[in-house]
Amino acid sequence: MKLNKILTVAVLTTSMLFSACSDVIEVEPIFQKDGAQIFKSLDDYQFALTGSYALLRQTGYFGSGGQTTSTWANLPDMMADNLVQTSEDLANWQPQVDWTFNTTEDDVEIAWTAAYSVIAQANLTLRGIDAFATQDAARVNRIKGQALAIRAMAHFDILRFWGEDYVRNSTKKGIPYITEVNIDLKPARLTVKESWDKIFVDMLAAETALASVTGLNTATNKSNLDVNAVRGLLARMYLYAKDYIKAESYATTVISAVPLASKTSFPGIWKDASASEVLWSVAYNAGEGSPATGVHAGANNRNRFRPEPALEATFDQSNDIRFNSYFSSRVRSGNSRRILSKFLGRLTAIDNLVNWKALRTGEMYLIRAEARVLQVLPKIALGLEDLNELRAARINGYIPVNLLGQSLIDAIALERRKELVGEGHRWFDLKRTSKTVARTTGISTTVLNLAPSSKYWTWPIPQDEIDANKAISSQQTELW
Repeated sequence: MKLNKILTVAVLTTSMLFSACSDVIEVEPIFQKDGAQIFKSLDDYQFALTGSYALLRQTGYFGSGGQTTSTWANLPDMMADNLVQTSEDLANWQPQVDWTFNTTEDDVEIAWTAAYSVIAQANLTLRGIDAFATQDAARVNRIKGQALAIRAMAHFDILRFWGEDYVRNSTKKGIPYITEVNIDLKPARLTVKESWDKIFVDMLAAETALASVTGLNTATNKSNLDVNAVRGLLARMYLYAKDYIKAESYATTVISAVPLASKTSFPGIWKDASASEVLWSVAYNAGEGSPATGVHAGANNRNRFRPEPALEATFDQSNDIRFNSYFSSRVRSGNSRRILSKFLGRLTAIDNLVNWKALRTGEMYLIRAEARVLQVLPKIALGLEDLNELRAARINGYIPVNLLGQSLIDAIALERRKELVGEGHRWFDLKRTSKTVARTTGISTTVLNLAPSSKYWTWPIPQDEIDANKAISSQQTELW
C-alpha cells in the first residue's frame, strides 16, 4: 500500500470511533473534514489515541489471523531458530520461514502497511493537540506522550526489519519517517542515523511528557505506555543502536521502578493471572483477535510451529520455572507434541485470547547485562551480577557462576534466547549481532541455515510502494 494512502485508513478508524460514541445523525461527510475540523476537544484526541492502540492489535502487527501471522510477535522466532515449522502448518508463511520472500510478497506488504497505519493514526492524534495546552496541559501531556511513543516504536519496528544496519551513526539505508498528516506525501528513505535521530527525538519527548503523569496503569492492567514502558523501550532501542551507556542507564531506571516477578507469580503472567514485572502489554478482548494463533492454535489444537528441541534442552527442566511456564505437550490424533504454551489463553482457557506482553523487566536485566559487558570500558562484574540475579529469580536452587570474556557474552545471549522465546526478539538479536541462523530440525522443505551476509536479513520495500513512490523506487537497495 502506498504511504500516502495509509492516512485514509487512520481517518476511517478515527471516524468509526467517533460515530460509535455520538448520537449525531446529520454531520458533514467525513472526507470533507481535515484534522483541525474533526478534533474539537481533548475527548476527540483521546478517541484517536484509542484508535492508535487498537491498530497495534491488527493482523500484521501484533495480531494474527487467517493466513497472516503477527509480524512483531511470533514471526521473529519462526524466521530464526526458536520455533520449528511442523507438518501441521499450512505453509502460509513459507517465504519468510525459508527466506525466499521478495518485493511482491504479500506478508511483507501487510507488515509495512500495518506499521505505517499505526503511525498515521498516531500522527492524527498529535495533529493540533498543542493548541489545547492552555486548557489542560496535564491531559495534553498524557495523550501526547503516548502517541509520540507509539509513533516512535512503530518506526523502530519498521527499522528492525527494513533497516540495513542498526549502528547509531550508520549511513546505510534506514526508513521513511512520517511525522505529519499529508496524503500527498511521498517520503524518501532516511539513513539509519537519520532514522535513529527522529526515533529518539520522539521517544525523549514522550518521556518528558509522561514523566509526571500518573494513573495510566494499575497493578493488574498495564495496557498503556507509561513512563516506565517508554524508558524500557528506550533501553531496548539504545541496545540496538549500540549506545551501551544509555541502554544501561535506562534499564537500571526501569529495574529500580519495576522489580522481577517472584517465582510464585511468574507462571501467572502467561495466563494473565498476574501482571508482575510487565511494563506494557497489548490488551486483547473477545473478538479482537490474538497475538499467537500463528504458532499454536489452541481452539483446534493445530501446532504449526513447535519449540526447537535443542532450545528446550538448554533449560534446567526440573528447577527452571520458565520451562513449564513456556512449554507443554498436547495430544492430537493420539500423538503427543511439544508446544509453545505462553499464549494458550487466560487461566484454564485454551483459545489464544491472552494479552501480548510487549515489555518486561526480565528483558531489562538482559539489556543491562549485555550493555555493561560490551561497553568500551566493560563492567564485567556488574554484567555477571545481572545474569546471576535473573537466573536466581527463575531457577530454584541456582548456584551463581563466574564467567569472563566471550563465555559471559555467550551466556547472556543464551539466557536472552531462553527468557524471551516466542516474544518476538530472536531474529533481530541474530541480525544485530551478525550471527548465523543454524537450525537443527525442520520439515522436509525447511531451509536450515542463513549466513550473516545474506540479503534476507533486510526486508525489501514492497513493490506497490516502489511503483507509487519515486523517492522510494530510486532508493530500493541494490540487493533487491
